Amino acid sequence: MTATPRTLLKFLAGAAVVTVVLFLVWYFSAIVAYVLVSAVLAVMGKPLVRMLHARRVPLGVAALTTLAIIWVVAATFCSLFVPLVFDKIHLLANLDFAAVAAGIEEPVARMQRGLHEFFAMPESGFSLPEALAASFREHFDVQALNAIFSSIVGVILSSVVAVLSISFITFFFLRDEGLFQSMVVAVFPERYAGNAVRALDSITVLLARYFSGIFVESLLLMCAVMLAMMLFGMKAADACFIGLVMGVMNVVPYAGPFIGGAIAVFLGIVTPIEGMSAGHTALVVAGTLLVLKGLDDFVLQPTLYSERVKAHPLEIFLVILIAGSLAGIVGMLLAIPSYTVLRVFAKEFFSQFRLVRKLTEKI
Repeated sequence: MTATPRTLLKFLAGAAVVTVVLFLVWYFSAIVAYVLVSAVLAVMGKPLVRMLHARRVPLGVAALTTLAIIWVVAATFCSLFVPLVFDKIHLLANLDFAAVAAGIEEPVARMQRGLHEFFAMPESGFSLPEALAASFREHFDVQALNAIFSSIVGVILSSVVAVLSISFITFFFLRDEGLFQSMVVAVFPERYAGNAVRALDSITVLLARYFSGIFVESLLLMCAVMLAMMLFGMKAADACFIGLVMGVMNVVPYAGPFIGGAIAVFLGIVTPIEGMSAGHTALVVAGTLLVLKGLDDFVLQPTLYSERVKAHPLEIFLVILIAGSLAGIVGMLLAIPSYTVLRVFAKEFFSQFRLVRKLTEKI
């Protein structure tokens, strides 16, 4: 279709509206996050509400029961893993760094000799232990750590507010069928209501496929890492913590597993496997994580994401890179869901443009 002044004006008007909406979403990001989390929980719990209501349970009671079940499952999960997290925080707060340094002194010395031989460096030209110590002092500040510990109370209070807000919103989303959809459709002019409804239906299906896929993948990765670490002789608590870190960080494409791996290796150095040195433990942890995550990060994840949201793997990879350069880890975390929403709405409202048709032809 040839672009005309009228279509160009329509496109500019739509772009202006999208810009305003994105600004409002950013400005009220906390409230938007509560609403979106509530919408996701409502989608997950809606089948149970319908089943209870079909058995003549009042909608309000069915919604309240479903909400209670959701939070019981969440509380059970937290009760299993939160103690592990606080145990590691306590361990870090009381860590004997002199003992840790002594434990890795030998492998660091070997690396130092290897660097000197490989780069033909003079013995006095570079000291790897001193460089590591300087880097550690630069990035690890005990006072900053104490400040983080002291802010835990504030985080807990914020979490309580978030839980109460999400619970309140989710209850009404569960009780009132189509409430979230009506809220979104009300933003659009009446003549575009059908387009908005179709877009929301497509978004619900695509995002449900994406989130279910990444949840299953992260859960399997967590279990695989836990079992592998225990097979090497690591204590169950440490293995569970490393598995939890890798499973949680797996939801951040590409960068998440590297961050989780760094935390896991540090834990291996701090609490080595019985019978192994700190350096040997770090190599075991790093090698195991590379085997389990290398193929997944660079081959399976792009394919999984592309199949779930109906986009080309290269397209997904570029979107994640752009989002990461703009907003860091948070941008990478939200890249695929946000891009999916934009593609679906673009297909419904700007399908006259060839680029939009090309990018959304698989939806």
